Amino acid sequence: MSSTVAASASALPEGITDANYKPNPGQLGNLTMIQQHALEKFRKELEAEGYLAEGEPRRDDATLLRFLRARKFDVPKAKEMFINNEKWRKEFDVEDIVKNFQFPERATVNKYYPQYYHKHDKDGRPIYIERLGMLDLKALRAATTTDRQIKHFVLEYERFLDERLPACSAAAGHPVETSCTILDLHNASISSFWQVKDYVQRCTDITQNRYPECMGKFYIINSPYMFRTVWSVVKGWLDPVTVAKINILGGPNEYQKVLLEQISPDCLPKEFGGVCECPGGCSNSDAGPWNKGTVETESGGQVLSA
Repeated sequence: MSSTVAASASALPEGITDANYKPNPGQLGNLTMIQQHALEKFRKELEAEGYLAEGEPRRDDATLLRFLRARKFDVPKAKEMFINNEKWRKEFDVEDIVKNFQFPERATVNKYYPQYYHKHDKDGRPIYIERLGMLDLKALRAATTTDRQIKHFVLEYERFLDERLPACSAAAGHPVETSCTILDLHNASISSFWQVKDYVQRCTDITQNRYPECMGKFYIINSPYMFRTVWSVVKGWLDPVTVAKINILGGPNEYQKVLLEQISPDCLPKEFGGVCECPGGCSNSDAGPWNKGTVETESGGQVLSA
C-alpha cells in the first residue's frame, strides 16, 4: 500500500490495513502544502514555548491537526486555543480526574439520564448515545451532582481519546478520530431541556474548546415540533461548522432508515431500530472494541484479540 495519497503534502499514518481508506481533507495523508507548513509552524512555536515536551501525550500530529482544523489552519488562533486548553487542563486538574476520579453512581445516573458509548458505526467511529427524554432530574440529583457529572463527562472524553479511538482505529484498520452521536428526544419537553441547560452548556463549551474536531456524525432523533425553540438557543452555543454536521430527524419512520445507513443493526440498540440487546442493557454494557481482551467484528460481534 502506498504511504502517501496523491497530491498530499503529508504521508499516511503507519499501521493502516484498510486498503480503501481515504483521509478527509486536513487529516494526515491529505494535507495541502499550506496546511503542512501550518502544522510545522504550529509545532515549532509550541515546542519553543515548552508546550510539547518529550513524552507529552498531546504532541502527536493528529492532535495538533484537530486544533488547526478547528481554527481553519490559522496558526495564531490555533495556538491560542491549544494554550488555553493546556491552562484549563491544569485548572480543572484533568490528570487527577483520569487517575483518581471514581463514578460508582454510573448505573443509577444512566437510569435517570442515559449517556453512554456503545459499539461503533460503519466507519469505525465509537457511538455515543444520550437520551434527554428519560431525564428524571429529582432522582438524578439524589444520585449525583452537576459537578460530578461534569468530571465524569471529562473522564469519558479522556477515555474516548486514549482508549476508544485507538481501539476503534485498530479494529477498523485506519485512523478513527471522531464519534457518531445519537441524541434521543423521545418524550423530551422544553422543561427537560431547561432543567439541564447549564449542564448541557458547560458540556458544549468543553466539547468545542477542549476536545475540538471530535464530532463526526450527529443525529438528533424523535425531534418534536417544540425542539425548534430549543434549537434556536443551542445553535447559538455551537460553531457553524458543528451545526452543519447535525442531522435533525423525526420519529422512527424517519430516523431508523438514516441510522441504519450509518450503523450496522448489530451495533445499534434495539430501541433505535437495531437488533442489539446487551445483557444488562446497552447503556450499561460499554460494549465496543475498547474493552480489553475483545475486538469487535464488522457484524458487531466480539472475538478474543491477540
